Amino acid sequence: MSGGDGVAATTPASQPAAGAGAPPRKNYLRQFELVERMRGYDPSVDENLINRAYVYATAKHGSQKRHSGDPYFAHPIQVAGILTEYKLDAATIVAGLLHDTIEDTDATRDEIQKLFGEQIADLVEGVTKLSKLEIQSEENKQAQNLQKFILAMSRDVRVLIVKLADRLHNMRTLSHIPKPEKRRRIALETLEIYGPLARRIGMEKMARELEGLAFHEAFTDMEATINARLAQLRVEKGANVAIIVQTVMEVFEFAGINARVYGREKQAYSIWRKLRRKSIEFSDLADVYAFRVIVNNPDDCYRALGLVHQTWRCVPDQLEDFISNPKPNGYRSIHTTVIGPGNVRVEIQIRTEDMDQIAENGVAAHWRYKNESYGFDEETAANAGLDAREATRSLLEIAEHGGEAGEFLEHAKLEMYSDHVFAFTPKGALIPLPQGATPLDFAYAVHSGVGDRCTGARINGAEKPLRTVLRNGDVVEILTGDRVAPVPGYEALTKTGRAKAAQRRLDKHAKRDEFERLGRELIAHALHRYGHELAETALQKAAETLGKPDEEELFVAVGEGSIKASAVAVAAFPGLKDRVRKDEGRRPMELEKAKLYVRGGDLTPGVALHFAECCTPIPGDRIIGVHTPGKGIVIHTIDCETLASLEDSGGEWIDLAWTPTALNKTLAVGRIVATVENKRGVLAELCGIIAENEGDILNLRLAKRTVDFFDMIFDIEVADARHLVNILAAMRASKSVKEADRVKG
Repeated sequence: MSGGDGVAATTPASQPAAGAGAPPRKNYLRQFELVERMRGYDPSVDENLINRAYVYATAKHGSQKRHSGDPYFAHPIQVAGILTEYKLDAATIVAGLLHDTIEDTDATRDEIQKLFGEQIADLVEGVTKLSKLEIQSEENKQAQNLQKFILAMSRDVRVLIVKLADRLHNMRTLSHIPKPEKRRRIALETLEIYGPLARRIGMEKMARELEGLAFHEAFTDMEATINARLAQLRVEKGANVAIIVQTVMEVFEFAGINARVYGREKQAYSIWRKLRRKSIEFSDLADVYAFRVIVNNPDDCYRALGLVHQTWRCVPDQLEDFISNPKPNGYRSIHTTVIGPGNVRVEIQIRTEDMDQIAENGVAAHWRYKNESYGFDEETAANAGLDAREATRSLLEIAEHGGEAGEFLEHAKLEMYSDHVFAFTPKGALIPLPQGATPLDFAYAVHSGVGDRCTGARINGAEKPLRTVLRNGDVVEILTGDRVAPVPGYEALTKTGRAKAAQRRLDKHAKRDEFERLGRELIAHALHRYGHELAETALQKAAETLGKPDEEELFVAVGEGSIKASAVAVAAFPGLKDRVRKDEGRRPMELEKAKLYVRGGDLTPGVALHFAECCTPIPGDRIIGVHTPGKGIVIHTIDCETLASLEDSGGEWIDLAWTPTALNKTLAVGRIVATVENKRGVLAELCGIIAENEGDILNLRLAKRTVDFFDMIFDIEVADARHLVNILAAMRASKSVKEADRVKG
């Protein structure tokens, strides 16, 4: 049974987490108690609906038990109880009661829809789909779970909230699972997925409890170490905390500001994450203590900030105004760090009561009466800076792009864990991004279409490289082109999972297109060799013979190297079989009409064509290609020493030639090693020789040095092999140069 991993129910939703000092009570809410809770915030609640759902859940789960021996129905009842703490609507509460019935009983969606309506059936089905996974590996299971989670919550955020409540009750009762390895797996999944997702929609209180319980299970020793250090700090600094609270209250009272002030220690898990993220020692942590100041209105927030800074020295670069620039989950507050009494660095958060409710409960803070009905108020949520769909839009795009399990999980976690920097469009729209984000991340945050066509960026009016790291307040203008294409080196140019996933998608599409074009050229070349033309050949039958549904898939397979072009020629013209077999025993340079001009058209080096690093071919070199399955054609110079080792590799060899375009317009990099006299001015002389011969030095390094001579390696941008030869000749003519040769590889 899933019921949240089949764990025992011992802690009711009305109680805090274990260890909080609450008195024990019966292990699940009674029917009337659940109804009374709802009437406390929604007097118009349909009590009959709640009662029917309660009875239905208990009847369907019947005699099912949890690990503790408690009745299974205690779990969904307690999940519903957690949801009432967030004052959610009746449909959500009923979905909490019924969330395990489809999966773990004989209940069906149709039956639930008939009894409770389509909306509730949709919610229950949405939660159920998150648990029905038939994936073998743990990584795939986790990725698939998260992907379904994101897709489901994008349709109705209540699905996510019910699932979070389900996980919270399971974490409260985790100790009843007998296998330690299973408890740890559940705890780690909670830390990596459920806690961050709760925070994504602003439900900070739930995220803290989820993470606290999970950290206790997964990292018991580390939690104990941090708690011991906190206990030591309490002894050393405890008096300072009381002084700060008293001083703040006195200052505010004198200024006529009504405020609630209280201090707290950071959660052990929060401290651990910061220690890991910043690679610092505990003693270097600036904000173990945080103080919250709650005032009446936004004006008082800024007045309070000024008074705090007049009372204690602020730490430079530690002021963040999330009232002016709310976080994507709607969080609004002012954060500042000051040097308090005893030279203690403390963080102070200043906000209003409404801001505090939203900071704790996020999207769940926006259920209220509107137009005489109780439900989610999208308008007030938007006014508070929270759009539930917008908060999860980037995650949704990652989920929709799919990809390999590990790849998807990496991107999604990147998106959920990052702290934020705030940049602006030229029209003043605020774009929140993770720390370390670049203009390409910004482009995708604006719109996926902008990111797909991004070619460059202007930051604060000046054109900057796409690798530029954005800072708070930057105004970013994205430059776009007409072509949708991946940006070269995008992995190093992106921080957000959303941008990485989108660029990887473009890259895959580009490679497929390249392989298709390459395959078409290879087939045309093979047919031409045997007296046939591509335009005159019916390839559909050949495709089917070779196990491909159509010509396009056949071209891709040939481009990728999984099918040889010569096999296509035989499939199209069976009479060629003997000639092809004879030719396959000969090297391509020995064949008539063997040259293939592959650098023309739309083929792009680095996608379906790759220049071998062992010989670094440049235009003008005699070249040959080795068709490597899954990679495309790797281009070598004809005299490359590596070729001998590749003869038995199974790759198809193809004689290549440079197109006139490549010879006339392509710039390539040639490498020269020069042995020169060890004397003053020789480097300037060599650089002058290269410049006079229209070469550009891209890289220069010293390889070996003796008393009389030293070896220098130059990477020089040249037009072709002849250009490089001319530079070599000019260098050899210098009296300072003992030897100069081209280096291949």
